[in-house]
Amino acid sequence: MKIMASILAGAFLSCMALGGSAARAAECGTTDKITIAEMTWLSAGTLAYVTKTILNKGYGCDAEIVPGDTVPTASSMLAKGQPDIAPELWVSTVKATWDQMLAKGTVYKAGDIFASGGQEGWWIPDYVAAAHPEIRSVDDLKSNWKVFEDETAPGKGRFYACPPGWGCEIITNNLIKALHLDENYEIYPTGSGANLKATIARQVSRKKPFIGWYWGPTEVIGKYKLKRLEMPAYDAAKFTCLTDVKCEKPEVTGWAVGEVAVAATTSLKKKAPAVADFLSKMQVPNAEISDVLAWGDDNKASPEEVATYFFKNYESIWTKWVPADVAAKVKASL
Repeated sequence: MKIMASILAGAFLSCMALGGSAARAAECGTTDKITIAEMTWLSAGTLAYVTKTILNKGYGCDAEIVPGDTVPTASSMLAKGQPDIAPELWVSTVKATWDQMLAKGTVYKAGDIFASGGQEGWWIPDYVAAAHPEIRSVDDLKSNWKVFEDETAPGKGRFYACPPGWGCEIITNNLIKALHLDENYEIYPTGSGANLKATIARQVSRKKPFIGWYWGPTEVIGKYKLKRLEMPAYDAAKFTCLTDVKCEKPEVTGWAVGEVAVAATTSLKKKAPAVADFLSKMQVPNAEISDVLAWGDDNKASPEEVATYFFKNYESIWTKWVPADVAAKVKASL
């Protein structure tokens, strides 16, 4: 009898598990694990957790966060078809790889995550711009290197480098070569996005010079009153070369309005059309996401905590991405 009871109990549990899997498949479209890239800066991390919460709590998916960064994530999606989703992939900084991804057909753009696009460039603080009106464009940097000289390393200006692994690292290095700034500037490593942000905060708090790359929408630009240096008009061919580490003759060109994609694998689109529909509608206004990120920065919140703050305070944005029943499940889970 005990043996029979055990068999029946096992069968019941198996049926329950199969039933749960079937339910998840019906809502999500798949029982396969869905991987979401969490980049190393706050907006991308926040959007990764927003995506995960909607998939798991709203659609009953089995989604998990995996570590990522612009270049390695794009390369992995091209070569391996993983991760399944990159909610904030800066296409404009990995243009050569992105073109290969689209040509291969394993990845597609579900939508544009920022309503007004992304903004990249080289920035200086407002007090440097006010004190040195002669520095208005990137072409003015070579002859004004002394403005950015650091007392710990006299003889050259200090240019704060892009974090390793970010798409801007390749572009900035190529631009430095094109402008021959390596002759007058020390390219100072920052190590990570957090270190770059901390460097800006430290320099601004001490009213010291800063010249380096940054992007928007972020809390950093507004909080520290950074001014973007002028650049020539965007040239697609020149910029594509700048994104290539093997670019033989880099030429100066400005960034286009950043194409920042919600990138996803075509296999996910096929097996989970409801998820694909959600991803196609996922978009945040630049001003509002900057406010969200500023809250996160002021409160030293984790990306997961910032995502929760977003859900609770910006329902008018995210509830438009999903059906009402899905939104209700997400609200109930908070």
